[in-house]
Amino acid sequence: MPALQRSEFALALNQVANERGVDVSVVLDTVENAILAAYKKDHPGIEIEEYSATLDKNTGEAKIFLKDKDVTPPGFGRIAAQTAKQVILQKIREKEKEAILTDYRTRIGTVINGMVLRFAGPNIILDIGKTEAIMPITEQISNEKYYPNQRLTVYLSEIREGLKGEEVVASRTSNGLLAGLFKREVPEVSQGNVEIKNMIREPGSRSKVAVYSGQSGIDPVGSCVGQKGVRVQAIIQEFSGLEKIDIIQWQEDTKEYIAQALSPAKHVRVEIDEEGKTAHVFVPDEELSLAIGKEGQNVRLASKLTGYRIEIEGEGEPAVVETMAGKEEKEEEKEKTAKKEIAKKARQRRGSSEAAKVKKTKTKSKKNE
Repeated sequence: MPALQRSEFALALNQVANERGVDVSVVLDTVENAILAAYKKDHPGIEIEEYSATLDKNTGEAKIFLKDKDVTPPGFGRIAAQTAKQVILQKIREKEKEAILTDYRTRIGTVINGMVLRFAGPNIILDIGKTEAIMPITEQISNEKYYPNQRLTVYLSEIREGLKGEEVVASRTSNGLLAGLFKREVPEVSQGNVEIKNMIREPGSRSKVAVYSGQSGIDPVGSCVGQKGVRVQAIIQEFSGLEKIDIIQWQEDTKEYIAQALSPAKHVRVEIDEEGKTAHVFVPDEELSLAIGKEGQNVRLASKLTGYRIEIEGEGEPAVVETMAGKEEKEEEKEKTAKKEIAKKARQRRGSSEAAKVKKTKTKSKKNE
């Protein structure tokens, strides 16, 4: 190589090493292997194991040796320079990606803002700042609609090996997203004055969050709800208003905790079977539908939140059941009576029709006579 090119090479190599944090010896070793591969490409059929390449880190001069003999072809310096440039750039990209992933590894388990870039089959690719994240279909809220340039708050769940190397995985269904939103919107939670004891979600539908504060003068539920519900409404809006959030106060007393978990039902009586981990709950008939919830959702979430199997009965349920049974019997009797009336009228119509036919036949016979 000309002296000017060699000095530029050395300067560029050292500058890259200093600015990017790339180890010079690692880069040189990689470049030497790449130069050797380039030499083999121009000389097919050689036993590459018998050859070696050297690259002077000060001068940038590249040489090819067959055992101890210098077999560097004329003009090979240009090829070596191009190869070195490509390898160094590749190393820079790899090092930058590694540094970015190292940064995001420290942010796993946190909430971050992102924007929908594109769709890759059922998966969504998000712009999360320095890099992209993938949101698989399993981490998407099923009834939430997504579109390009949509801004979303997501939970960074993990970094995993993908088809194109390591990739950051984002989630909208994780409990961590809801916990992170509470920390962001409620200062008492982020400062540790209010503790989230437990939470359970059916993403895009409903959540229950149990909160507790050991400090006197702090209402944990009121702190999370906010004045006129402003704090919890801000969290609900992050889910496009799809997910309702029930905030309850965690209690050491299991009976009280289960009663709180069945909110919005209020007048609840609880009996506990500790051995079977079962709670028998009695509620007034007018609150039975509230306690059970639509398709059993309220009692299902309460059961998961408390860890107890919950069986609910209405306090006046037997009488209600009897009344319903009586109504059903009456309806059946009415239906049977109506069917009998219809059948009777049909018989009468058939009888009238047959009588008319007989009369007509007799009239024709008399005329013929």
